[in-house]
Amino acid sequence: MNGGRVDDAADPTPPVERVIARIRAVYGEWGRETGIAEMRRDWDALFGATLPEGAVETIQDGLGPAAWIRSPGVDRDRVVVYLHGGGFRLGSPASHRALMLRLSEASRCSVLAVRYRLGPEHGFPAPIEDALGAWDWVLARVGDPRRIAVAGDSAGGGLALSTMLSLRDAGRSLPAACYLMSPWTDLAATGESFTTRAERDPIHQRAMILALAKGYLAASGADPTAPLASPLYADLAGLPPLLVQVGDRETVLDDSRVLAARAREAGVAVELQVWDEMIHIFQLFAADLPEARDAIASAGAFLDRHLTARAVTA
Repeated sequence: MNGGRVDDAADPTPPVERVIARIRAVYGEWGRETGIAEMRRDWDALFGATLPEGAVETIQDGLGPAAWIRSPGVDRDRVVVYLHGGGFRLGSPASHRALMLRLSEASRCSVLAVRYRLGPEHGFPAPIEDALGAWDWVLARVGDPRRIAVAGDSAGGGLALSTMLSLRDAGRSLPAACYLMSPWTDLAATGESFTTRAERDPIHQRAMILALAKGYLAASGADPTAPLASPLYADLAGLPPLLVQVGDRETVLDDSRVLAARAREAGVAVELQVWDEMIHIFQLFAADLPEARDAIASAGAFLDRHLTARAVTA
């Protein structure tokens, strides 16, 4: 499982810069004529990896195209529901399977890889509906929400928050904890980091973020500051403990920093980790970046601690 890693001990280029070069090579091939199907294939190939036999189990039980991803010896009764990123247009369980397997190993949990509906075919609130369906499916099988966590990156991080807010507002059970990587929480893109990190972020700029948000919200006509579209503007009270990880180079850095501050003000337990020199969803490149491996290990300990504690004290 190398996740596309290129080993070159003689190359003095910092590993993160080599990762950036690979990303730019893929993005550079896209133009106005590039179709969404091709972009999705390229995205899955860029981030995806071949996993050991038996690590992935396709689900054929009414959940749609989803999968279990498990490291050997994990607790099958403790589950992390994973919502992938990709701007609500790209990404899949395939693109994030190496990351999910590492997270399964670190947390000693089973990971449910959810495939939710994407744009331009589907927009807000379809992904939230699919995530809620996945929650119901898992809860019916596990039985105890204290043995379930939710995790997500980028758009999937925002989706994880929107899902929990929907559950809370309906008076339903919430997961024991939530792990967020570079969560996209502000579709209005108001953060100062869009200016302060513009020259350091090799991937995302404000115009791109706003275009993705416009596409996601177009069919519904929802305001970009609507709480379920942009959880940054929601009342966050009552949410479970959060671990938020973000790279210092990201233009969406403030999506995490402001979220953490507002969550604390609402009485939510939050741990915010800002990783120096790291890029958007750097955890996807754990084969290349020691910082990514350390971040996933930290997240695994966080999830293991909260899920175990909740289950033991039942």
